[in-house]
Amino acid sequence: MTTIVMGSCGVGFAPVRERDHDRLIRLMEGVEDIPGSALAEGLSWGWESFPEYMEVIDRRPHSIDFSAQVPHDAVRVFVMGERAVESCDVTDDDIAAMRALVRQALEAGAVGFSTGRSDMHRTSDGEWTPASEASARELAGIAAGMRGLDHGVLQAVCDFDYDRAPERFDAEFDILERMVEASGRPFSISLMQRGLVPDQWLEIIKRSEAAAARGLTWRLQVAPRAIGVNLGLQCTFHPFMGFPSYKAISHLPLQERVRQMRDPAFKARLLSEKSDTVAGDGTPIPPLADRFLQAIDMIAYTLFVLDDDPDYEQPMERSLGAQAAAAGKKPLEAVYDAMLADDGRGLIYFPIYNYSEFDYENVLRMMRHPQSLPGLSDGGAHVGTVCDASFPTY
Repeated sequence: MTTIVMGSCGVGFAPVRERDHDRLIRLMEGVEDIPGSALAEGLSWGWESFPEYMEVIDRRPHSIDFSAQVPHDAVRVFVMGERAVESCDVTDDDIAAMRALVRQALEAGAVGFSTGRSDMHRTSDGEWTPASEASARELAGIAAGMRGLDHGVLQAVCDFDYDRAPERFDAEFDILERMVEASGRPFSISLMQRGLVPDQWLEIIKRSEAAAARGLTWRLQVAPRAIGVNLGLQCTFHPFMGFPSYKAISHLPLQERVRQMRDPAFKARLLSEKSDTVAGDGTPIPPLADRFLQAIDMIAYTLFVLDDDPDYEQPMERSLGAQAAAAGKKPLEAVYDAMLADDGRGLIYFPIYNYSEFDYENVLRMMRHPQSLPGLSDGGAHVGTVCDASFPTY
């Protein structure tokens, strides 16, 4: 590894006013699952503008190269303050100010501009990210500041409202197209197979091909394997965190939690309970998590034990759901037992994207597409659920 790219998905730390330090930390903590305490202690700050941020980075001792995108959320908060997270109309002056900041950042060495439009992304307080509902007018107005430059890419993550309003797919795609048209610059967007809408990726490719045919430089970032999360007692999320019996011991050290969970009476009581809601206001966990918990008996057929020799392409027959059925156990009990393995350090792999058919044939089709590039390597984020620094981009 020789170079890292920072500032994807619209989140980052510049530009920033001192009063907004904590706001951007909460945003990064929620979206990227990086502990706020680590960010608060690790960030020395010392900048306000994006050029100042680049200078601070350059002064730090380093053995690899850094590149940074200017993130939409930070720019929006810098210009709009509290209004950035309220349901209010962005003004022409707001857009002009954001456009100027992005231009300034690119002229100072930023490699691009990023934005995020995913229902999965929340702050650590459970709020929507500032730019998640940005209009086509805003995005195109900002991107116009990139015209005439000889460098700079646009990057976006978007789930096209598949969870809240799947009929909005074309409208969401139109918004992104307007942004790219206004910029005159290349564009990169995440492409994956989402389990709840398993054919959506084909529609994304179809629209992307049409965009390219109209002269837009449109690239599809593809992960070369499944994208998922690790579940466990030491992870950010696991299937029992909403159960009353577990919540009563959740504050205890791992060793003590494991001791109590191994008690047959405790286990029987917990498995007889129903999970409380784990998402909602005040938590970065998205509502989709509660739907997974409600369907855990079915979801268990996509949960796999991840050991010291990790296998990311296991057949359904090796899933915890299938193992439970073969042993005559309830799926939730199999999940419970797997988490207690290795003194409570057992990990369960949950491939959320790119694994609907339990193989990588669709991933191969994505990677062979002429507009695709390998990418989506979350090497420095989601520290309590994944570490996907296993595939670079080019």
